[in-house]
Amino acid sequence: MNAAAKTSCQLIEKTLRKSPAFKKVDEGLYVVKQGSSIVMINVIAWNPDRCVVRCVAQLVKGVTMEVPLALQLLEMNALLRFGAFAYVPAGDVIIFSHTLLGGDTLDAEELTTTIRDVAIIADEYDDRIAARYGGATMQELLEESVVEHFRSAHGRDHFKA
Repeated sequence: MNAAAKTSCQLIEKTLRKSPAFKKVDEGLYVVKQGSSIVMINVIAWNPDRCVVRCVAQLVKGVTMEVPLALQLLEMNALLRFGAFAYVPAGDVIIFSHTLLGGDTLDAEELTTTIRDVAIIADEYDDRIAARYGGATMQELLEESVVEHFRSAHGRDHFKA
């Protein structure tokens, strides 16, 4: 990790550490839960003295990419004031992301505003995309995960002798 990435991580941790929605996952990787969205924050060094801070929210997983969906995402990208929708073939995932320049120019207010806006856009469009094109929203996947955890961990009757 270069100096710019370290500076960015320090600012992220200082800015967000008091939030109960914030969690450090690994060095340079964080998550913030906002509403029904989870925003992943990844600090990526790109050369010896520069880095970027990428904020990404997964909207829908398991969607089939077809021309109407691709065109709608491109049209929405043209209207947005920042960030972009994208398709990740591994897992058939639609994401929304925005990248900030890291290092000394990274600003705490810009960071928190970006995280909030990425979460708002994800929350606004995840249900719409899933309803029209299929797939499961992040909220649905989390709920399924919790239910599966309880089924597997608590499947036996603890009150039987």
